[in-house]
Amino acid sequence: MAPAEVVTWAVRSGGQLPLTSMASAENEVCAVRSVACPSQTWRPQKVQCGLSGAGQVPFTNMAAGVEGRGGVWMGSRADGPRTSGHVTGKMAVFPWHSRNRNYKAEFASCRLEAVPLEFGDYHPLKPITVTESKTKKVNRKGSTSSTSSSSSSSMVDPLSSVLDGTDPLSMFAATADPVALAAATDSSRRKRDRDDNSVVGSDFEPWANKRGEILARYTTTEKLSINLFMGSEKGKAGTATLAMSEKVRTRLEELDDFEEGSQKELLNLTQQDYVNRIEELNQSLKDAWASDQKVKALKIVIQCSKLLSDTSVIQFYPSKFVLITDILDTFGKLVYERIFSMCVDNRSVLPDHFSPENANDTAKETCLNWFFKIASIRELIPRFYVEASILKCNKFLSKTGISECLPRLTCMIRGIGDPLVSVYARAYLCRALLTEMMERCKKLGNNALLLNSVMSAFRAEFIATRSMDFIGMIKECDESGFPKHLLFRSLGLNLALADPPESDRLQILNEAWKVITKLKNPQCLMQVWFLFPVNTVLADVIKHMTPDRAFEDSYPQLQLIIKKVIAHFHDFSVLFSVEKFLPFLDMFQKESVRVEVCKCIMDAFIKHQQEPTKDPVILNALLHVCKTMHDSVNALTLEDEKRMLSYLINGFIKMVSFGRDFEQQLSFYVESRSMFCNLEPVLVQLIHACVAYCFITIPSLAGIFTRLNLYLHSGQVALANQCLSQADAFFKAAISLIPEVPKMINIDGKMRPSESFLLEFLCNFFSTLLIVPDHPEHGVLFLVRELLNVIQDYTWEDNSDEKIRIYTCVLHLLSAMSQETYLYHIDKVDSNDSLYGGDSKFLAENNKLCETVMAQILEHLKTLAKDEALKRQSSLGLSFFNSILAHGDLRNNKLNQLSVNLWHLAQRHGCADTRTMVKTLEYIKQQSKQPDMTHLTELALRLPLQTRT
Repeated sequence: MAPAEVVTWAVRSGGQLPLTSMASAENEVCAVRSVACPSQTWRPQKVQCGLSGAGQVPFTNMAAGVEGRGGVWMGSRADGPRTSGHVTGKMAVFPWHSRNRNYKAEFASCRLEAVPLEFGDYHPLKPITVTESKTKKVNRKGSTSSTSSSSSSSMVDPLSSVLDGTDPLSMFAATADPVALAAATDSSRRKRDRDDNSVVGSDFEPWANKRGEILARYTTTEKLSINLFMGSEKGKAGTATLAMSEKVRTRLEELDDFEEGSQKELLNLTQQDYVNRIEELNQSLKDAWASDQKVKALKIVIQCSKLLSDTSVIQFYPSKFVLITDILDTFGKLVYERIFSMCVDNRSVLPDHFSPENANDTAKETCLNWFFKIASIRELIPRFYVEASILKCNKFLSKTGISECLPRLTCMIRGIGDPLVSVYARAYLCRALLTEMMERCKKLGNNALLLNSVMSAFRAEFIATRSMDFIGMIKECDESGFPKHLLFRSLGLNLALADPPESDRLQILNEAWKVITKLKNPQCLMQVWFLFPVNTVLADVIKHMTPDRAFEDSYPQLQLIIKKVIAHFHDFSVLFSVEKFLPFLDMFQKESVRVEVCKCIMDAFIKHQQEPTKDPVILNALLHVCKTMHDSVNALTLEDEKRMLSYLINGFIKMVSFGRDFEQQLSFYVESRSMFCNLEPVLVQLIHACVAYCFITIPSLAGIFTRLNLYLHSGQVALANQCLSQADAFFKAAISLIPEVPKMINIDGKMRPSESFLLEFLCNFFSTLLIVPDHPEHGVLFLVRELLNVIQDYTWEDNSDEKIRIYTCVLHLLSAMSQETYLYHIDKVDSNDSLYGGDSKFLAENNKLCETVMAQILEHLKTLAKDEALKRQSSLGLSFFNSILAHGDLRNNKLNQLSVNLWHLAQRHGCADTRTMVKTLEYIKQQSKQPDMTHLTELALRLPLQTRT
């Protein structure tokens, strides 16, 4: 197989198999195309074995046999001599000779014969057409509830005889013109909306915009629960001509329904299901109000308010708050509109700024009734939220009603134990009474902290428009509670993002400068307020240079402005927050000039950015700058220019860190990979960053086999991208971790032995070690030797054969390493077949390792010559025979004799499976017919089949 063609990984049970072959040579392999990378950390030179010279380590002379002690895999160790693997007696030495393999021919012989297919009417993979017959389901009509409803309607209500007509309020409402009443109500509603907007201004960010952002940002995949109010539906079918006795009866039944606690708890809801249920409740509230079911509407609002006390899914709580407060806002508007409609008649309409004296007694009495109903709610959280939703109705009762209720509601919040719930309760109170809160902020003697929170949370346009008002409030603040220069800093950050009125700019700057000049260390404040004039200057330059593309004749002057700005601002988060900075860069439309400006910005960033950053403002701006530099590369770009651009982009990549937010870090690398694909040094930097990130992250994981497999997979990825030193580091880390594998591990809550899992991992590891090139400073097969040392030291179970199975896999690996051309390769990575070129001394060292491994296997077979272990001896003997048959050169007399002895050992004591032995012998006879395998004919004659008798 050509080196650049494929990388073959053997697959078993979702993982990778060792390079093992059973009696048949039909090795099942899965070809995986190699991943090529244009860079390579280091490439070992051709090594001539046995030659002394710089950078070469002489091979360790391995023991040819085992006599009186266990095999030692390396010549010397820092931890002293080994004591494991003691053997008694002497054993004959069997030299190892690997069979020369022609992998291409073996693949061709194993390939299935192509048979032409004839497509007829039937094919096993042809889709099956299923005809579905639909049956109509007939539901039973009538229910207990409907029967009781009809029976209750036939019952005589003693109150019906008293209220057999309409009440006086209904008679009064009937005399009014409904058209004129509706028109007056709509006109009043539009005026109130205009008044609300005039208070905060048209530039104030509407709640609808903020609402959508919150719902999109705070999501969850966890299951949610909700308590639904299952109110009676009997009142919905009322008509306008319904008798008063029927209305009274319906309301009494509704109240009885509530007293029975008709609620339903829905569990395991997805986020979308939860949102749909809340929207259904909102619609139910409107329907109940429209059908004159005020009690039901109030109960729905109370039940929804109770949901705000549940913080079990904390990441979804902001979205839940938005959904529930929508219902509260709807309820508050409905109550306000109802009370307001009582003050409107054909003769008069309430003025825009009405006083309590303008409201009639009916409206006041209804308003008080609502507050009394809410005050009777037992639970604190629903009582607070429902009262806050209708707080503006106090305007019908008293001029100072709202200001009097505000401190009381604030004190109520202190009774909420959950800090998250209490914070959101305060947020709702501020949103419901924004104007009143701002007026209270002005009247307080020490309002600096609250004022700073307002300037930090509100939109920059809102603050900039009222900058003189805020300066006036800042002047009146007490210096002891919160320093004034921090307030001016918050104000300056807003003015850097939005321009204040032109007539106020000079006065604003003068007021700020008075504070700046009094500070001992005004650097931080100067950087912020320097942005205010800088932003103004840049905006003015853009305004004058954009018409007729005048900027094309002034590129040197514009470049000088950019350099001056960059020289004064080393905080790039502040610099890129200047509103007109990026639009100013857009004026550099000549590619060569634009690239020079971007290089100037990146050079300043690399020099002055001291700490790693994850600021989205910096990342977005510099990604745009680096993308501009990258896109300027073409076929005519000089190598020096490419090297400079790569240096600047790599400097930016190195300064980006998301801490332990692994997903964000990986997302950044993926985005950078797609943006900077034409610069090879940048790709190398990204690969090194990902590999290094894996190396420092894997040790933090708890599962021992999770770490082992991740070390192996990361090493394979590093190897596929020619990061050879990083691959060696991963493989060494995996080897050093093997001694920590416990005897028992937890699998799905049950303790199980770990040896089978360790065997599977090591087999996968051996498959990878075949193509790992030797390091020029660490000697021949240094990774294999270190791994064998660890396997030898590991404490195995007394009645376990896993260690011998591992040695058998090592024998397969060493046999594959002795081939002239390996079974598979990685593109642009020279494996040992290319480095050593079949050198005889390398093969001799390889064979010595094989002989030592064979000695360990045979010694273990010798220890199994006991009655209770004969079956294990037979199984291991046959497995070792198959390994020699697949990988050994049986033309060697000693190896041939060893295979015959193993055949007899497998059948001794009648423990072998006769069918398996017959199949194996048939395979040997079949293989002997091949031209280069004729020596197997003689071997087959020496392998008799024995019966159990």
